[in-house]
Amino acid sequence: MAALPLSHLFNTRKITEDLWVRGNPITGKNRLSAAASAVILAMLTTPAEAAPPPLDAYGNLPEVEQMSLSQSGQMLAIVATTSGERKVIVTDAENRAKLVAKIGDAKFRGMDWAGDDFVVLYTSTTTRLEEGFTTDRTEAWGGTILPANGGPIQRIFSGSSQVVDAIKGRYGLRKVDGEWAGFFAGYKLLRNNGNIHNRLDQHDAVLASTRPFLFKVTLADNKARQVAQSAREDHWRGWLVDETGNVKAYLDYSDLDYSWELFGEGNRSLAKGKVPHGDGKGVGGIGLVAFGPDGKSVIYAADDEERTAHWYEVSLVGGPPKEFLPKEGVNRFYTDPRTGRYVGYRSTDSGELHFVNPAWQKTITKIEKAFPNLNVSFEDWTPDFKTVLVRTDGNKDSGTWYVVDLADHRAAAVGYERPPITPDQVGAISTVEYKAADGLEMDGVLTLPPGKDPRNLPVILLPHGGPHAYDKPEFDWWAQAFASRGYAVFQPNFRGSTNRGQAFIDAGYNQWGRKMQTDISDGLAELARRGIVDPKRACIVGGSYGGYAALAGVTLQQGLYRCAVSVAGVSDLKMMYAADNAAAGYSESNWLELKRFLGDPSTYSDYSPRRHAAEADAPILLIHGKDDTRVDPKQSEVMADALKDAGKPYEFVVLDGEDHFLSRSATRNQMLSDTMAFVQKYNPAE
Repeated sequence: MAALPLSHLFNTRKITEDLWVRGNPITGKNRLSAAASAVILAMLTTPAEAAPPPLDAYGNLPEVEQMSLSQSGQMLAIVATTSGERKVIVTDAENRAKLVAKIGDAKFRGMDWAGDDFVVLYTSTTTRLEEGFTTDRTEAWGGTILPANGGPIQRIFSGSSQVVDAIKGRYGLRKVDGEWAGFFAGYKLLRNNGNIHNRLDQHDAVLASTRPFLFKVTLADNKARQVAQSAREDHWRGWLVDETGNVKAYLDYSDLDYSWELFGEGNRSLAKGKVPHGDGKGVGGIGLVAFGPDGKSVIYAADDEERTAHWYEVSLVGGPPKEFLPKEGVNRFYTDPRTGRYVGYRSTDSGELHFVNPAWQKTITKIEKAFPNLNVSFEDWTPDFKTVLVRTDGNKDSGTWYVVDLADHRAAAVGYERPPITPDQVGAISTVEYKAADGLEMDGVLTLPPGKDPRNLPVILLPHGGPHAYDKPEFDWWAQAFASRGYAVFQPNFRGSTNRGQAFIDAGYNQWGRKMQTDISDGLAELARRGIVDPKRACIVGGSYGGYAALAGVTLQQGLYRCAVSVAGVSDLKMMYAADNAAAGYSESNWLELKRFLGDPSTYSDYSPRRHAAEADAPILLIHGKDDTRVDPKQSEVMADALKDAGKPYEFVVLDGEDHFLSRSATRNQMLSDTMAFVQKYNPAE
């Protein structure tokens, strides 16, 4: 692989590419291993017309899923698959493995460093609940303490008989009195008092409250100590913990009257109000964001009457709140993980990253320029910002991780996510602007098949889930898999997507099966108008909300698609409304928000694909994870029954042990293989 053009970033061209591939350590900082050299040679020599990679090159979890920097920047924690085994690997400055822990098919959700001493790994498990809960299953999170320098591996809260072995919230890792501790919300246990409605399991213990408490867990011995009370019933609470391990602020929200209050130390009231609700607009939001840049204030988010988010800052010693970033749309806030302080944000409108520290801002700008035409994400950095962990992907890049060492003027590629996919095998990615039928401006992401003339191509419409999400021009494993088999793939950012500000999000409310649906087919029409795709050779495929859109595309709409694939999709809006309300304990705020989201319940049958199964005009493939706690598998079951009763062609695949997010390689590959076979059967690329 040629050196990256970083000469304009550094004063010297001293650049090395230390590569970590498939667990083979590099012993010299300026040398590549034989395995790494072979991968690079393949990248340089594989012709575009060669056979495409196997489907599992796309369906497998990335060989490098995540990396994180230790506080000194001298150590890396890596979640990776090596020699067919999925592991957490901690490496030192010489790329030597200091710790290796197998994690198998655990559902990985993230990890954090505590100094250079501990890595805390977060996973989740689908858990069945006993009678008395508002739902029968949940996705329970857990944390595992991995000592980087040796010692026992322990699961957070497993050392306490007074706390449920699950994490309900993460509130930071802090060094307190010379030792590292984690602050986690969890459920407190009491001895059985005969109240069976709060029984957690068959053991002699009950929940002290259905609301979590805040605990300090010392990482060296896994001992938990309660440091803050839970909220009252029908209330919710969030905390802010400063760098010394003190709870400096907390926010309470009431489900009963929509009131909220922000408190500082000594229960000092800092701000209060009510979230907007009713008026057919659902319920607004409220939440803590971070400490201010100097640690002397609190930043919180609150919606206005139009449900538009605003950010406010208030001093910890009291005083009137002031609006924070009043003229900016914020896509994401960045905080210092070691202090909880605000350090910057990414703009919704421009996509640009803005840091409080001018020197950091200058460095970020230079690093972004060093990777032109790629998505650049800043995954981690040391407290002095001298070492930055960067991930890139996009055209000719299926995912690469770099450590940028600003002190040594060195950028090192330390991991490739999908080595079997060479740069020339990455389908070209671009953004297509278009207008909906009513004139609303929007866009979508187009991925083209490698080596194909981009004219009159067969096409897959791939709407995203959410629906409050968006697709950007990046390497998408699902889209790239279809492109590798000769299909153009279009991912429309229909109204309701989160890439064009609040007004665009609001335009999606009450539009399931209506304008949100026609936005997708309007994108197909635009590509056909440009001559890129053949509209008579189109299928629609999607997951979650995208699965609903796929079903709606061949039931509520006709004459557009040759086939439809719904993965974990919604088929019946009334069922969804009832299930979500039950899971939320029938709270008024929840059903108001659902009504805003979906519209008048009396219209749900009109826009439910299940109720229009007899009108399906193309074959349908239904795929659903058996352990899905986000969209009940019954949504696919009832759709299958309706299609069967109507005599319509369909297939139904159940993914054993899989959740809503396709978290495991085996079931992701099963989904991808079945989907590809179905699409190729009814809409062949050749």
